[in-house]
Amino acid sequence: MKTLQSTLLLFLFVPLIKPAPPSQQDSRIIYDYGTDNLEETFFSQDYEDKYLDGKSTKEKETMIIVPDEKSFQLQKDESITQLPPKKENDEMPTCLLCVCLSGSVYCEEVDIDAVPPLPKESAYLYARFNKIKKLTAKDFADIPNLRRLDFTGNLIEDIEDGTFSKLSLLEELTLAENQLLKLPVLPPKLTLFNAKYNKIKSRGIKANAFKKLNNLSFLYLDHNALESVPLNLPESLRVIHLQMIHSARLMTPVIFGTALKRYAWRATPSSWENIPTVLSA
Repeated sequence: MKTLQSTLLLFLFVPLIKPAPPSQQDSRIIYDYGTDNLEETFFSQDYEDKYLDGKSTKEKETMIIVPDEKSFQLQKDESITQLPPKKENDEMPTCLLCVCLSGSVYCEEVDIDAVPPLPKESAYLYARFNKIKKLTAKDFADIPNLRRLDFTGNLIEDIEDGTFSKLSLLEELTLAENQLLKLPVLPPKLTLFNAKYNKIKSRGIKANAFKKLNNLSFLYLDHNALESVPLNLPESLRVIHLQMIHSARLMTPVIFGTALKRYAWRATPSSWENIPTVLSA
């Protein structure tokens, strides 16, 4: 009976018994062997996450704190450069001060003391009654299409050599009511030249100043300090004004072309009297 009970108890407890776990050394070996790749994977992922996260953070910090080269250069230019760089729309300041309309620029009575930058397409400039004292070659160097210049009523005393040399299309030049002592070299296609009411003397006009101006039709040199009629006047002249000549040295005959229609010439009373004011051909 006791043997039977022992046997039954044995059958009841056997299923409940679990095999003993492997030794600690075996477990470590198995674990190391089985998880080498897994550890490398976890380490790689963790490293990439941290590295990428760090790189992203660094990039963000760089973008926020350190400007790129272009913006840095722009900031540098803005802080150092006093004048804006030259662009195609450099005419804007002039066209705000003056009036620009269809190739014409009107800068009258605006108290400018130099020729303002002009739009490249300018053909007509009216800069009357200002305070301009000098004309230079740079004033018109990039404006080849100019056809008319009017500087009446300024304070011009000097005109640089070559100021009008590149203006091959210039037809009308007015320098009346200034302080000129001599004439500049004139462009070849002039049809009208007006320099009345200046201080020009005969020695301030070169002998061949008008000789090659084959299109010149209107010449106004009255109310200057001329002592004689200019030499080598072109035959194309139709109208010439030489009033208030300050000398009686007019014994040499002056020959004009047949195109001359009006010849105005009045000497000062102290130098020569009974000179007709207007002669017609």
